[in-house]
Amino acid sequence: METLLDGLAMVEGARWHDGRLWFAHWGVGEVIAVGLDGTAEVVASGPAQMGWAFDWLPDGQLVTTGDAVRVGATVLRDAGANEVVVDPRGHVLVDGIDGGFSFTEPGWIDLVSPDGTSRRVADDIRFPNGMVVTPDGSTLVIAESVGGCLTAFDLHDDGSLGGRRVWAEGLGPDGIAIDAEGGIWSQTADTFAHSGDPSAPAGAVVRVLDGGTVTHRIETPMPCFACAVGGGKLFLLCNEWEGIEKAAEVVARRSSRVFVVDLDDVPRV
Repeated sequence: METLLDGLAMVEGARWHDGRLWFAHWGVGEVIAVGLDGTAEVVASGPAQMGWAFDWLPDGQLVTTGDAVRVGATVLRDAGANEVVVDPRGHVLVDGIDGGFSFTEPGWIDLVSPDGTSRRVADDIRFPNGMVVTPDGSTLVIAESVGGCLTAFDLHDDGSLGGRRVWAEGLGPDGIAIDAEGGIWSQTADTFAHSGDPSAPAGAVVRVLDGGTVTHRIETPMPCFACAVGGGKLFLLCNEWEGIEKAAEVVARRSSRVFVVDLDDVPRV
């Protein structure tokens, strides 16, 4: 494992796109793209807040969340959202919690139409976080951070969801990633932040199949908030975490890092 980039405020929302890692630079309001040689640039702006993400429409336009859902600089929906995923048909799905950040209030997934209207396609999500769509476009999987599980839905042609089921449980998922073979990379629950065990690793990520079988595992020297797969690499976006009440202090410290490791070097279990 090597450090690809450091000196960052808070890093989340990892995506592999056009041969580079892209991520949301929380607290700064930047979308950053970095190559495998560590050369980074600010490629777009985002909200200067915590809790936002981005993805691309089929025509290449950037969709961002946060205080509103935007396509480029245009407000598509004047209502906040946390994570976003665009399916192969161009449907925009966002998640969030009414009232903002809460570990107790149930969350939701909304389908946002091109005219800015939206409808709820799933609810009772226990702290909704990262979302991915399987390579064949048939299934959406969401990280339920408080629920400690990955939840799967059938993804229909009109963007609606059905067939809710558990993909895997006993995890500590946040920003997840899916590889070409359909394995999902997710954070675990056996870390110090989750367990309070001083002997536990600061962070850990596993590759898990539909049904819960874990095939790979790697530990990180800092809590891992998001991951991405691309170019034969696994990218691990890591931040210090001292609770939401100290998030501003962590952002100011600029201690966040992006680690990278060859997929072939991730230990099997």
